[in-house]
Amino acid sequence: MKLLIATHNAHKLKEFREILAPLGYEVLGADDVRLSDVEETGKTFRENSYQKALHAVKETGLMTLADDSGLCIHALNDEPGLFSARYAKQNGGYPAVFNVLFDRLKNQKDWSAYFNCCLCLLKPHDLTQPLYFEGQVHGHLTPKIDDSIEKFGYDPIFVPDGYDKTFGGLPADIKNKQSHRSKALEKLVAYLKS
Repeated sequence: MKLLIATHNAHKLKEFREILAPLGYEVLGADDVRLSDVEETGKTFRENSYQKALHAVKETGLMTLADDSGLCIHALNDEPGLFSARYAKQNGGYPAVFNVLFDRLKNQKDWSAYFNCCLCLLKPHDLTQPLYFEGQVHGHLTPKIDDSIEKFGYDPIFVPDGYDKTFGGLPADIKNKQSHRSKALEKLVAYLKS
């Protein structure tokens, strides 16, 4: 059975493939089907993930899984949140955006934050019945950028609760078990197995 992951992000696609391929799915990415981009105009993670999934199903006719995720910082009213990727891009990308955040947080005592992920599964025969699977991981930002090998997104400055290393510094197997995306995927896998 084919399952389209509506992303051009090779890092995300690899994570999805490792988890879903063993369940018998042929996991395709946006580049495999030449999926065009869609503008995200939603006001919530759910709305954005649904927009992406609906666009992909209409364009390809394939069962689609789309995600929307972001870093939410309590002291900044949960910014950058929905706009995490765009916020980074507007501020010079990674790691330049880290210094922008550090500057905004310099007078704040609370550096707590969380990553949020919302997955939307949409089937071609039922476009009005999206299924949502959500996951969060809580922790805090650290002003010392982790200069480890893994430098994906905001990972080098986010320390998950219960650990003394950033997501960027944790071994991949541990990070993959603790991440917001893996928690959402656990719920998805439980649904697919049932």
